[in-house]
Amino acid sequence: MSSDNDGAYHNIRIPPRVEPSGCPIDHDFTTFDANYLKNPYPQLNRLRDENPIFYSKKLGHLVLTRMADISEVFRDHDAYSSSNVQDPVFPICDKAAAILAAEDFNPIAVMSNRQQPDHTRIRTYTRDGFSGRRMKILEPYIQRRSHELIDQMINTGGPIDFVSAFGHPLPGHIIFRFIGFDEADDEQLMSWTGNRLAFTWGNPDEDEQVDIANKMLRYWRYCREFVAARWNDRQDDLTSELLNAHEANPEELAYREVESIIYGHSFAGHEIVSNFMSNALLCLLPRREDWSQLCKDPSLIPNALEEVLRFDSPQTSWRRVTNHDTQIAGVDIPAGTQVFLSLGAANREPKVFDCPEKFDMSRANSRKHISFGQGIHFCLGARLARLEGAIAIEALSQRLPSLRLVEGQSLSYSENITFRGPSKLMVDWGDNH
Repeated sequence: MSSDNDGAYHNIRIPPRVEPSGCPIDHDFTTFDANYLKNPYPQLNRLRDENPIFYSKKLGHLVLTRMADISEVFRDHDAYSSSNVQDPVFPICDKAAAILAAEDFNPIAVMSNRQQPDHTRIRTYTRDGFSGRRMKILEPYIQRRSHELIDQMINTGGPIDFVSAFGHPLPGHIIFRFIGFDEADDEQLMSWTGNRLAFTWGNPDEDEQVDIANKMLRYWRYCREFVAARWNDRQDDLTSELLNAHEANPEELAYREVESIIYGHSFAGHEIVSNFMSNALLCLLPRREDWSQLCKDPSLIPNALEEVLRFDSPQTSWRRVTNHDTQIAGVDIPAGTQVFLSLGAANREPKVFDCPEKFDMSRANSRKHISFGQGIHFCLGARLARLEGAIAIEALSQRLPSLRLVEGQSLSYSENITFRGPSKLMVDWGDNH
Protein backbone atom coordinates (compact mmCIF):
# COMPACT_ATOMS: atom_id res chain seq x y z
CA MET A 1 0.00 0.00 0.00
CA SER A 2 2.89 2.34 0.34
CA SER A 3 4.29 4.28 -2.56
CA ASP A 4 6.74 7.03 -3.32
CA ASN A 5 3.85 9.44 -2.88
CA ASP A 6 3.22 8.52 0.75
CA GLY A 7 5.27 11.50 1.92
CA ALA A 8 8.74 11.79 3.37
CA TYR A 9 9.25 11.25 7.09
CA HIS A 10 10.90 14.68 7.21
CA ASN A 11 9.74 17.37 4.79
CA ILE A 12 12.68 19.77 4.77
CA ARG A 13 11.00 22.25 2.45
CA ILE A 14 9.27 24.81 4.66
CA PRO A 15 6.02 25.99 3.05
CA PRO A 16 5.13 29.71 2.91
CA ARG A 17 3.54 30.99 6.09
CA VAL A 18 -0.25 31.30 6.12
CA GLU A 19 -1.50 33.95 8.54
CA PRO A 20 -5.12 33.69 9.72
CA SER A 21 -7.26 36.80 10.11
CA GLY A 22 -9.65 37.68 12.88
CA CYS A 23 -7.42 36.83 15.82
CA PRO A 24 -4.83 38.77 17.85
CA ILE A 25 -1.30 39.01 16.46
CA ASP A 26 1.57 38.53 18.91
CA HIS A 27 4.88 39.94 17.66
CA ASP A 28 6.91 38.77 20.65
CA PHE A 29 5.89 35.23 21.66
CA THR A 30 8.47 32.57 20.96
CA THR A 31 9.47 29.38 22.74
CA PHE A 32 13.10 30.37 22.22
CA ASP A 33 12.85 33.25 24.70
CA ALA A 34 15.20 32.79 27.68
CA ASN A 35 12.42 33.29 30.23
CA TYR A 36 10.16 30.82 28.43
CA LEU A 37 12.91 28.19 28.36
CA LYS A 38 13.57 28.65 32.06
CA ASN A 39 9.89 28.49 33.04
CA PRO A 40 7.20 28.74 30.35
CA TYR A 41 4.20 28.59 32.65
CA PRO A 42 3.81 32.20 33.85
CA GLN A 43 3.81 33.38 30.24
CA LEU A 44 1.52 30.58 29.06
CA ASN A 45 -0.96 31.21 31.88
CA ARG A 46 -1.15 34.91 31.04
CA LEU A 47 -1.61 34.25 27.34
CA ARG A 48 -4.30 31.64 27.96
CA ASP A 49 -6.23 34.05 30.16
CA GLU A 50 -5.82 37.14 27.95
CA ASN A 51 -5.57 35.84 24.36
CA PRO A 52 -6.25 32.09 24.27
CA ILE A 53 -5.95 32.05 20.47
CA PHE A 54 -3.38 34.22 18.70
CA TYR A 55 -0.94 34.20 15.81
CA SER A 56 2.76 34.24 16.70
CA LYS A 57 4.75 36.21 14.13
CA LYS A 58 8.06 34.80 15.33
CA LEU A 59 6.96 31.16 15.22
CA GLY A 60 4.70 31.49 12.20
CA HIS A 61 2.05 29.45 14.02
CA LEU A 62 -1.48 29.98 15.26
CA VAL A 63 -1.22 29.30 19.01
CA LEU A 64 -3.99 27.55 20.97
CA THR A 65 -3.82 27.43 24.77
CA ARG A 66 -7.18 26.12 26.04
CA MET A 67 -7.89 22.46 26.71
CA ALA A 68 -11.22 22.48 24.83
CA ASP A 69 -9.73 24.02 21.68
CA ILE A 70 -6.72 21.70 21.67
CA SER A 71 -8.94 18.66 22.22
CA GLU A 72 -11.08 19.72 19.27
CA VAL A 73 -8.00 19.92 17.05
CA PHE A 74 -6.68 16.53 18.18
CA ARG A 75 -10.00 14.87 17.47
CA ASP A 76 -10.70 16.52 14.12
CA HIS A 77 -8.09 14.78 12.00
CA ASP A 78 -9.98 15.66 8.82
CA ALA A 79 -9.40 19.39 9.28
CA TYR A 80 -6.11 19.27 11.18
CA SER A 81 -3.29 17.20 9.75
CA SER A 82 -0.32 15.83 11.69
CA SER A 83 1.81 15.76 8.55
CA ASN A 84 4.06 18.55 9.87
CA VAL A 85 5.02 17.12 13.26
CA GLN A 86 8.38 15.68 12.12
CA ASP A 87 9.29 18.61 9.86
CA PRO A 88 11.85 21.26 10.84
CA VAL A 89 10.29 24.42 12.20
CA PHE A 90 12.76 26.65 10.38
CA PRO A 91 14.42 26.29 6.95
CA ILE A 92 17.34 23.88 6.66
CA CYS A 93 20.62 25.10 5.21
CA ASP A 94 21.69 23.93 1.75
CA LYS A 95 24.56 21.77 3.06
CA ALA A 96 22.33 19.81 5.42
CA ALA A 97 19.62 19.50 2.76
CA ALA A 98 22.20 18.10 0.33
CA ILE A 99 23.17 15.38 2.83
CA LEU A 100 19.55 14.36 3.31
CA ALA A 101 19.05 14.35 -0.46
CA ALA A 102 21.07 11.13 -0.60
CA GLU A 103 19.26 8.65 -2.81
CA ASP A 104 19.03 6.06 -0.05
CA PHE A 105 17.70 8.46 2.61
CA ASN A 106 14.03 7.79 2.04
CA PRO A 107 12.09 7.11 5.28
CA ILE A 108 8.38 7.69 4.80
CA ALA A 109 5.67 9.02 7.10
CA VAL A 110 4.23 6.14 9.09
CA MET A 111 2.77 6.98 12.50
CA SER A 112 2.82 10.43 14.07
CA ASN A 113 2.79 12.18 10.68
CA ARG A 114 0.78 9.77 8.48
CA GLN A 115 -2.82 10.61 7.58
CA GLN A 116 -5.97 8.54 7.39
CA PRO A 117 -6.77 5.92 6.36
CA ASP A 118 -3.14 4.80 6.32
CA HIS A 119 -2.46 5.95 9.89
CA THR A 120 -4.94 3.53 11.43
CA ARG A 121 -3.86 0.75 9.08
CA ILE A 122 -0.21 1.07 10.17
CA ARG A 123 -1.05 1.75 13.81
CA THR A 124 -3.01 -1.49 14.02
CA TYR A 125 0.13 -3.50 13.31
CA THR A 126 2.44 -1.33 15.40
CA ARG A 127 0.07 -1.34 18.38
CA ASP A 128 0.44 -5.11 18.63
CA GLY A 129 4.10 -4.51 19.49
CA PHE A 130 3.03 -2.64 22.64
CA SER A 131 0.94 -5.54 23.94
CA GLY A 132 0.69 -6.57 27.57
CA ARG A 133 2.87 -9.55 26.72
CA ARG A 134 5.60 -7.25 25.41
CA MET A 135 5.43 -5.09 28.57
CA LYS A 136 5.81 -8.20 30.73
CA ILE A 137 8.87 -9.21 28.73
CA LEU A 138 10.42 -5.76 29.08
CA GLU A 139 9.61 -5.23 32.76
CA PRO A 140 12.41 -7.44 34.19
CA TYR A 141 14.92 -5.75 31.87
CA ILE A 142 13.77 -2.27 32.95
CA GLN A 143 14.11 -3.28 36.60
CA ARG A 144 17.51 -4.86 36.11
CA ARG A 145 18.91 -1.99 34.07
CA SER A 146 17.57 0.57 36.57
CA HIS A 147 19.39 -1.12 39.42
CA GLU A 148 22.57 -1.54 37.37
CA LEU A 149 22.64 2.19 36.64
CA ILE A 150 21.99 2.97 40.32
CA ASP A 151 24.88 0.65 41.24
CA GLN A 152 27.10 2.65 38.90
CA MET A 153 25.91 5.91 40.47
CA ILE A 154 26.70 4.62 43.95
CA ASN A 155 30.12 3.34 42.88
CA THR A 156 30.95 6.67 41.25
CA GLY A 157 29.67 8.64 44.22
CA GLY A 158 27.79 11.91 44.34
CA PRO A 159 27.23 14.56 43.41
CA ILE A 160 26.51 13.26 39.93
CA ASP A 161 24.62 14.33 36.83
CA PHE A 162 21.40 12.32 36.86
CA VAL A 163 20.73 12.91 33.15
CA SER A 164 23.94 11.34 31.88
CA ALA A 165 24.15 8.71 34.63
CA PHE A 166 20.57 7.44 34.56
CA GLY A 167 17.91 9.57 32.89
CA HIS A 168 19.34 9.47 29.37
CA PRO A 169 20.80 5.95 29.10
CA LEU A 170 17.90 4.02 30.68
CA PRO A 171 15.12 4.84 28.18
CA GLY A 172 17.60 4.56 25.32
CA HIS A 173 18.59 1.06 26.34
CA ILE A 174 14.94 0.08 26.83
CA ILE A 175 13.72 1.28 23.44
CA PHE A 176 16.70 -0.35 21.72
CA ARG A 177 15.88 -3.70 23.38
CA PHE A 178 12.23 -3.21 22.48
CA ILE A 179 13.16 -2.74 18.82
CA GLY A 180 15.75 -5.52 18.97
CA PHE A 181 18.99 -3.59 18.39
CA ASP A 182 22.22 -5.23 19.54
CA GLU A 183 23.28 -4.02 22.98
CA ALA A 184 26.83 -3.59 21.69
CA ASP A 185 25.58 -0.78 19.43
CA ASP A 186 23.90 1.29 22.16
CA GLU A 187 26.49 4.02 22.51
CA GLN A 188 26.83 4.48 18.76
CA LEU A 189 23.05 4.62 18.33
CA MET A 190 22.64 7.21 21.08
CA SER A 191 25.33 9.38 19.51
CA TRP A 192 23.43 9.30 16.21
CA THR A 193 20.02 10.12 17.71
CA GLY A 194 20.93 12.39 20.62
CA ASN A 195 20.55 15.77 18.94
CA ARG A 196 17.82 15.12 16.38
CA LEU A 197 15.50 17.08 18.65
CA ALA A 198 17.33 20.27 17.70
CA PHE A 199 17.04 19.50 13.99
CA THR A 200 13.27 19.00 13.94
CA TRP A 201 12.02 21.21 16.77
CA GLY A 202 14.89 23.64 17.37
CA ASN A 203 16.78 26.30 15.45
CA PRO A 204 20.35 24.95 15.10
CA ASP A 205 23.05 26.84 13.23
CA GLU A 206 24.46 25.54 9.94
CA ASP A 207 27.33 23.55 11.48
CA GLU A 208 24.91 21.81 13.86
CA GLN A 209 22.50 21.09 11.02
CA VAL A 210 25.24 19.46 8.96
CA ASP A 211 26.37 17.35 11.92
CA ILE A 212 22.82 16.24 12.72
CA ALA A 213 22.02 15.50 9.05
CA ASN A 214 25.08 13.25 8.79
CA LYS A 215 24.00 11.37 11.92
CA MET A 216 20.42 11.02 10.68
CA LEU A 217 21.69 9.50 7.45
CA ARG A 218 23.97 7.07 9.29
CA TYR A 219 21.17 6.07 11.63
CA TRP A 220 18.70 5.51 8.79
CA ARG A 221 21.22 3.29 7.02
CA TYR A 222 21.74 1.34 10.25
CA CYS A 223 17.97 0.85 10.59
CA ARG A 224 17.64 -0.38 7.01
CA GLU A 225 20.54 -2.82 7.44
CA PHE A 226 19.13 -4.03 10.74
CA VAL A 227 15.67 -4.69 9.31
CA ALA A 228 17.23 -6.52 6.37
CA ALA A 229 19.28 -8.70 8.73
CA ARG A 230 16.21 -9.45 10.86
CA TRP A 231 14.39 -10.77 7.82
CA ASN A 232 16.46 -13.96 8.04
CA ASP A 233 16.97 -13.92 11.81
CA ARG A 234 13.63 -13.29 13.53
CA GLN A 235 13.68 -12.74 17.28
CA ASP A 236 11.10 -11.84 19.93
CA ASP A 237 11.15 -8.09 19.33
CA LEU A 238 9.17 -5.32 17.63
CA THR A 239 11.12 -5.50 14.38
CA SER A 240 10.45 -9.20 13.98
CA GLU A 241 6.74 -8.74 14.79
CA LEU A 242 6.45 -6.08 12.10
CA LEU A 243 8.30 -8.25 9.58
CA ASN A 244 5.99 -11.15 10.41
CA ALA A 245 3.02 -8.87 9.84
CA HIS A 246 4.45 -7.66 6.53
CA GLU A 247 5.16 -11.21 5.38
CA ALA A 248 1.61 -12.28 6.23
CA ASN A 249 -0.04 -9.13 4.83
CA PRO A 250 2.33 -7.49 2.32
CA GLU A 251 -0.48 -5.39 0.84
CA GLU A 252 -1.42 -4.05 4.28
CA LEU A 253 2.02 -3.31 5.76
CA ALA A 254 4.82 -2.51 3.32
CA TYR A 255 8.45 -3.43 3.95
CA ARG A 256 9.45 0.23 3.60
CA GLU A 257 6.92 1.12 6.27
CA VAL A 258 8.56 -1.37 8.62
CA GLU A 259 11.93 0.32 8.05
CA SER A 260 10.43 3.75 8.75
CA ILE A 261 8.60 2.63 11.91
CA ILE A 262 11.89 1.39 13.34
CA TYR A 263 13.61 4.65 12.34
CA GLY A 264 11.01 6.76 14.14
CA HIS A 265 10.49 4.72 17.29
CA SER A 266 13.94 5.12 18.77
CA PHE A 267 13.59 8.88 19.17
CA ALA A 268 9.97 8.86 20.31
CA GLY A 269 10.80 6.38 23.06
CA HIS A 270 14.03 7.97 24.21
CA GLU A 271 14.34 11.75 24.62
CA ILE A 272 10.80 12.27 25.89
CA VAL A 273 11.07 9.57 28.55
CA SER A 274 14.47 10.89 29.59
CA ASN A 275 12.94 14.31 30.21
CA PHE A 276 10.00 12.67 32.01
CA MET A 277 12.33 11.09 34.57
CA SER A 278 14.31 14.28 35.13
CA ASN A 279 11.16 16.38 35.49
CA ALA A 280 9.83 13.86 38.00
CA LEU A 281 12.87 14.42 40.22
CA LEU A 282 12.54 18.18 39.82
CA CYS A 283 8.96 17.94 41.05
CA LEU A 284 9.44 15.37 43.82
CA LEU A 285 12.85 15.85 45.40
CA PRO A 286 12.36 19.45 46.63
CA ARG A 287 9.05 18.35 48.21
CA ARG A 288 10.63 16.14 50.85
CA GLU A 289 7.32 15.07 52.39
CA ASP A 290 6.13 13.81 49.01
CA TRP A 291 9.40 11.99 48.36
CA SER A 292 9.30 10.38 51.82
CA GLN A 293 5.76 9.16 51.18
CA LEU A 294 6.85 7.54 47.91
CA CYS A 295 9.80 5.89 49.64
CA LYS A 296 7.42 4.39 52.22
CA ASP A 297 4.59 3.55 49.83
CA PRO A 298 5.56 2.90 46.17
CA SER A 299 1.89 2.40 45.29
CA LEU A 300 1.63 6.21 45.28
CA ILE A 301 4.12 6.51 42.41
CA PRO A 302 1.81 6.03 39.39
CA ASN A 303 -0.51 8.91 40.34
CA ALA A 304 2.45 11.06 41.33
CA LEU A 305 3.86 10.57 37.84
CA GLU A 306 0.53 11.53 36.26
CA GLU A 307 0.79 14.78 38.19
CA VAL A 308 4.33 15.25 36.87
CA LEU A 309 2.97 14.83 33.34
CA ARG A 310 0.36 17.49 34.08
CA PHE A 311 2.48 19.92 36.08
CA ASP A 312 5.75 19.81 34.15
CA SER A 313 5.26 17.69 31.05
CA PRO A 314 8.28 16.56 29.03
CA GLN A 315 6.25 17.59 25.98
CA THR A 316 4.80 21.08 26.32
CA SER A 317 3.37 21.44 22.81
CA TRP A 318 2.59 19.66 19.56
CA ARG A 319 1.77 20.76 16.03
CA ARG A 320 -0.85 20.48 13.33
CA VAL A 321 -1.47 22.05 9.92
CA THR A 322 -4.91 22.68 8.45
CA ASN A 323 -5.98 20.49 5.52
CA HIS A 324 -8.64 22.95 4.44
CA ASP A 325 -10.26 26.21 5.51
CA THR A 326 -11.84 25.75 8.93
CA GLN A 327 -12.83 27.64 12.07
CA ILE A 328 -12.21 27.28 15.78
CA ALA A 329 -13.63 29.41 18.59
CA GLY A 330 -14.87 31.91 16.02
CA VAL A 331 -11.49 32.29 14.32
CA ASP A 332 -11.30 31.60 10.59
CA ILE A 333 -8.28 29.45 9.77
CA PRO A 334 -7.23 29.08 6.12
CA ALA A 335 -5.81 25.89 4.67
CA GLY A 336 -2.08 25.50 5.25
CA THR A 337 -2.04 27.28 8.63
CA GLN A 338 0.58 25.93 11.01
CA VAL A 339 -1.03 25.35 14.43
CA PHE A 340 0.86 25.29 17.75
CA LEU A 341 -0.97 23.34 20.48
CA SER A 342 0.23 24.49 23.90
CA LEU A 343 -0.17 21.36 26.01
CA GLY A 344 1.60 23.12 28.87
CA ALA A 345 -1.01 25.89 29.01
CA ALA A 346 -3.92 23.43 28.81
CA ASN A 347 -2.46 21.25 31.57
CA ARG A 348 -2.63 24.20 33.95
CA GLU A 349 -6.05 25.51 33.02
CA PRO A 350 -8.07 26.42 36.15
CA LYS A 351 -11.34 25.33 34.52
CA VAL A 352 -9.96 21.79 34.35
CA PHE A 353 -7.67 21.52 37.39
CA ASP A 354 -8.21 23.07 40.82
CA CYS A 355 -5.23 25.13 42.00
CA PRO A 356 -3.28 24.15 38.87
CA GLU A 357 -0.09 25.90 39.98
CA LYS A 358 0.17 23.53 42.93
CA PHE A 359 1.92 20.21 42.50
CA ASP A 360 -0.38 17.68 44.18
CA MET A 361 0.68 14.08 43.74
CA SER A 362 -2.65 12.86 45.13
CA ARG A 363 -4.70 14.99 42.72
CA ALA A 364 -7.80 13.02 41.74
CA ASN A 365 -7.92 14.09 38.10
CA SER A 366 -4.22 14.30 37.26
CA ARG A 367 -4.74 11.81 34.47
CA LYS A 368 -6.90 14.32 32.58
CA HIS A 369 -3.69 15.96 31.36
CA ILE A 370 -3.21 16.12 27.61
CA SER A 371 0.51 15.35 27.49
CA PHE A 372 0.03 12.17 25.43
CA GLY A 373 -2.39 13.83 23.02
CA GLN A 374 -5.87 12.60 22.16
CA GLY A 375 -7.77 10.93 19.35
CA ILE A 376 -6.30 8.63 16.72
CA HIS A 377 -2.77 9.95 17.32
CA PHE A 378 -2.80 9.33 21.10
CA CYS A 379 0.78 8.42 21.98
CA LEU A 380 1.30 4.75 21.20
CA GLY A 381 4.15 4.52 23.72
CA ALA A 382 2.25 6.01 26.68
CA ARG A 383 1.96 2.63 28.36
CA LEU A 384 5.67 1.94 28.05
CA ALA A 385 6.61 5.46 29.22
CA ARG A 386 4.45 5.07 32.33
CA LEU A 387 5.94 1.65 33.06
CA GLU A 388 9.51 2.95 32.70
CA GLY A 389 8.81 5.95 34.89
CA ALA A 390 7.18 3.93 37.65
CA ILE A 391 9.93 1.31 37.77
CA ALA A 392 12.70 3.92 37.67
CA ILE A 393 11.25 6.12 40.43
CA GLU A 394 10.52 3.12 42.63
CA ALA A 395 14.09 1.86 42.22
CA LEU A 396 15.54 5.29 43.00
CA SER A 397 13.29 5.84 46.02
CA GLN A 398 14.04 2.40 47.49
CA ARG A 399 17.78 2.40 46.81
CA LEU A 400 18.47 6.11 47.41
CA PRO A 401 15.84 7.47 49.82
CA SER A 402 18.14 10.37 50.71
CA LEU A 403 18.41 11.44 47.04
CA ARG A 404 18.23 15.22 46.68
CA LEU A 405 18.95 17.98 44.21
CA VAL A 406 22.29 19.75 44.59
CA GLU A 407 21.55 23.24 45.86
CA GLY A 408 22.39 26.33 43.85
CA GLN A 409 22.63 24.66 40.44
CA SER A 410 21.49 26.55 37.37
CA LEU A 411 19.39 24.46 35.00
CA SER A 412 19.55 24.79 31.22
CA TYR A 413 17.00 23.54 28.72
CA SER A 414 17.27 22.64 25.06
CA GLU A 415 16.11 25.45 22.79
CA ASN A 416 13.14 23.98 20.93
CA ILE A 417 9.40 24.45 20.54
CA THR A 418 8.15 21.21 22.09
CA PHE A 419 10.24 19.18 24.51
CA ARG A 420 11.22 20.23 28.02
CA GLY A 421 13.74 18.71 30.37
CA PRO A 422 17.06 19.79 31.92
CA SER A 423 20.18 19.04 29.93
CA LYS A 424 21.96 18.39 33.23
CA LEU A 425 20.61 17.69 36.73
CA MET A 426 23.02 17.35 39.62
CA VAL A 427 21.91 15.08 42.48
CA ASP A 428 23.45 13.73 45.66
CA TRP A 429 22.42 11.23 48.31
CA GLY A 430 24.94 11.54 51.12
CA ASP A 431 23.57 11.29 54.66
CA ASN A 432 25.28 14.47 55.86
CA HIS A 433 22.51 16.84 54.71
